[in-house]
Amino acid sequence: MDRAELLAAYEQMTVIRRTEQAAHDLFLQGLVKGTTHLAAGHEAIAVGASAALSPDDYVFATYRGHHHALARGATPEECLAELMSRATGLCRAKGGSMHLTKASTGMLGSYAIVGAHLPMAAGAAWSARLRGTEQIAVAFFGDGATNIGAFHETLNLAAVWKLPVLFVCENNLYMEYTPIADVTAVARPAADRAPAYGIPGEVVDGNDVDAVHEAVARLAGRARAGDGPALLEAHTYRHFGHSRADPATYRPAEEVERWLKHDPLDLARGRLVELGVPSETVAAADERASAVVREAVEAAKAAPPPDPDQALTDVWADGGAAWRT
Repeated sequence: MDRAELLAAYEQMTVIRRTEQAAHDLFLQGLVKGTTHLAAGHEAIAVGASAALSPDDYVFATYRGHHHALARGATPEECLAELMSRATGLCRAKGGSMHLTKASTGMLGSYAIVGAHLPMAAGAAWSARLRGTEQIAVAFFGDGATNIGAFHETLNLAAVWKLPVLFVCENNLYMEYTPIADVTAVARPAADRAPAYGIPGEVVDGNDVDAVHEAVARLAGRARAGDGPALLEAHTYRHFGHSRADPATYRPAEEVERWLKHDPLDLARGRLVELGVPSETVAAADERASAVVREAVEAAKAAPPPDPDQALTDVWADGGAAWRT
């Protein structure tokens, strides 16, 4: 990334971080109903990857997907309103935190069933192949999904059919509350499985937005050229527990401290200094991000509740609500 690209990525990551913090605070105020799975610490994966993709590419995420929705064009106001069950929410209060979706920008959903969206991403890639477009599909998933059958089935089929799909594992070391290393035979749960299906498997520092951008751009180009799928394992760390009900006391204090010193925002900020970007320019990006999220919080709070009469709209592709047989 050049200076301008890195600065834009830093500002977008800062917007995401501020939005995640706002979601945390609003939950504690009782304004976010249900639980949330925050992605603070994962920002570089979403932002770096999205910057390397085309606007019409397809993205599929997990229930920890706020960062991907925002990176693919959802606004903080849309996301926070959705979490607060407001009519102006991204899914009009029907999806909540775990199902953020914005099909108009290629964000084809967040999925609560572990690994369930990997076959969907393969299907989207197959669709692109059938239609003769240069689109690719990208499935983001956690390390725990690598022990799910759908992961292995999808990698196999994608390899056999040479589908234009990229699999990105956000390895934050824990599958909910269990260390992935305790229950997995290989050291790198995603990348070490790729050779079994004859596809490339790479590892990247998932907290380095520039490194993620480079890896995704290269592997996406490979997929567009007809060379088939690839798997990228991005190492990262969540700043909060698995969900808002989890204080994450099972994580060793020294591990948490070590990873917090490897924060994606700090890494990007340090790189900007190395590239000669003035500190006032970086500070201005911080302030713009803070202002965007402050305004989003107030707008979401002021938004009306959803209309019960609209409960069944958007159930079908035509936007209707009629029961079909």
